[in-house]
Amino acid sequence: MADFLHRTLADEVQERLEVVNRSFTDAVVISGFPELWARLMPQARQVADTEVLDLEAGSCDLILHALALHWADDPVGQLAQARYALRPDGLFLGCLFGGETLSELRAALAEAEAAEMGGLSPRIAPMGEIRDVGALMQRAGFALPVADSIPLTVTYESALHLMRDLRAMGETNALADRHRAPVPRRLFLRAAETYAARFPADDGRVSATFELIFLTGWAPDASQPQPLRPGSASARLADALGTSEQKLGDRASPESDDPD
Repeated sequence: MADFLHRTLADEVQERLEVVNRSFTDAVVISGFPELWARLMPQARQVADTEVLDLEAGSCDLILHALALHWADDPVGQLAQARYALRPDGLFLGCLFGGETLSELRAALAEAEAAEMGGLSPRIAPMGEIRDVGALMQRAGFALPVADSIPLTVTYESALHLMRDLRAMGETNALADRHRAPVPRRLFLRAAETYAARFPADDGRVSATFELIFLTGWAPDASQPQPLRPGSASARLADALGTSEQKLGDRASPESDDPD
């Protein structure tokens, strides 16, 4: 199985947990590949990425949602269930594909299909943008939410080899409104030619981008830093910036700047 992205994720998660510098006793991994993750994180319980997660309230202190959230029909529901299963001050780490993922393949397929078929159909599922995905953490009730992304550039012998890997990953097109008629082979051959011409790698292969978006959040707890109440600041921003404060009413109106 083409599992290099999951292995890359496992290494990244390990580094992030070392930075957190906390010990976790009841970890859970939510994924579509439980056997793989049982090897990557043997100390964690494996949970399938079903619509209703097999999680009990307050049953764990660490949850990793591993490259499955972009498949969810209700991503906020997935996050809320994870939040429900965490103990206070428990940690959630989620990873999913972002909007830059497979941008090269998307462009090559669109160009080839327009030329060969005279139109376009969705060939690659849309991926979320980091700003939009990060906002879901707040909706799900996580404290101290953070979203960041890591772009990965992978090289393949050809676009056809990339598409073969995607099938092995289980990352094929599952859109309900996708074009279901048999696709002529010439479409993919033309896409491969377009891909090679537009996105060559230095070694004579082709480049493919995978954007990994990481979501980090904590189950709320009284021990966590809390935002100050608006208006409760003890220092003026103008003093911190070393500038003078000008009240809104003192500002000249646009009309006063008119030379007429």
